[in-house]
Amino acid sequence: MSVENWSESVLLVELQDDPVFTDDLTAVLDQLEENEAQDVVLNFAGVNYLNSSNIAKLLRLRKLSQTNSRQLKLCGVNTHVWGLFLVTGLDKVFTFYDDVAMGLASVQIDRK
Repeated sequence: MSVENWSESVLLVELQDDPVFTDDLTAVLDQLEENEAQDVVLNFAGVNYLNSSNIAKLLRLRKLSQTNSRQLKLCGVNTHVWGLFLVTGLDKVFTFYDDVAMGLASVQIDRK
């Protein structure tokens, strides 16, 4: 599984295309429902496409994060997937960073 505790309060998720994508997001949702005090950084470097089910899970993750006053950062989104975020208007809904290091740094800075 590509979900790891980067620190006590941050989950780092290395996403891949389906079916792993769906499994990993389900695991993250389950983990956040058990431990609401975690921020999430999603690395999209291994993702080449998204389907409607993936987008629905991302929106559910966003809602859960916001409900618990936690952060959700998306990193390493390639050009094709970025196009999907633009077309759907989700580029205005999520917070994006070029790479994982920037996303993790942002989580740490925003926590202070």
